[in-house]
Amino acid sequence: MEGGAYGAGKAGGAFDPHTLVRQPHTILRVVSWVFSIVVFGSIVNEGYLNTPSEGEEFCIYNRNPNACSYGVAVGVLAFLTCLLYLALDVYFPQISSVKDRKKAVLSDIGVSAFWAFLWFVGFCYLANQWQVSKPKDNPLNEGTDAARAAIAFSFFSIFTWARLCWPSSGTRLAPTQPSSPRTTWTPARTPACLMPPTWSPAPGQTPPAWVAPTSSRPTPSTPSPRATSRRATEPQ
Repeated sequence: MEGGAYGAGKAGGAFDPHTLVRQPHTILRVVSWVFSIVVFGSIVNEGYLNTPSEGEEFCIYNRNPNACSYGVAVGVLAFLTCLLYLALDVYFPQISSVKDRKKAVLSDIGVSAFWAFLWFVGFCYLANQWQVSKPKDNPLNEGTDAARAAIAFSFFSIFTWARLCWPSSGTRLAPTQPSSPRTTWTPARTPACLMPPTWSPAPGQTPPAWVAPTSSRPTPSTPSPRATSRRATEPQ
C-alpha cells in the first residue's frame, strides 16, 4: 500500500491488522481505553460506602456524589470514545476523499485534547475531595485502594490523551515500503576533452577577436644560415 494523503494508503487497500497494531496512536488509544475502565470500574465497584447507622450509600470522596458521578461519567465516555476512534482507525484507509481524511485527523486531535483537559479536571477534583475526606466517614478504610487507583489512573490518562493529539501520533502512519535502489545516470557517450579552438584563415579573411595576432605567437628558433655555413667550411 503506497502512502497517500494524511499518512493513509490508497483507498480500497487491504486492511492489515499487524500494521494497525504497531502504530503508536493505536497503542496509546488502547492504553487510554484500559485506563478509563480502571477509573470508572474502581468508582462503581468500591466508590460508594454505607454505615450501619445510615441506610443510603454515599460517595467515598468526601461524601460528594458529584465527585463519583464525574469520575464515572468521564470514564465511561472516554471508554466509548476510544472504541469509536479505534473503529475509525480501521476504516481510515478506505476513505478516498482528502477532505474527509483531513476532517477525521483534525477531529481526532481535537477530541484527544478535549479529553486530556477533562481528565486533568477530574484528577484535580477527585484528589481534592479525597484529601478533605473525613476519617470518621470510613473508619474501616473500605475502598481506599480503589479510590486511590481512580485518582492515579486519571492522572495517567492526562498524558495518554495529550500524546494522542501530538502530530506524530494524531496523523495516520502508512506502512513504509522498501525504497527502490537508487539508480545513477550514465551518459550515452563520454564527452571528449575540451581542446582549444583552432582557426584557419581563408585568403583575404580577417581573423576573429579570439585568435591571437601572429606577432604575439612564439616562433620556433632556427639556426641562422651564417652559422650553418661556418660549421660546414670548418676543417675536419
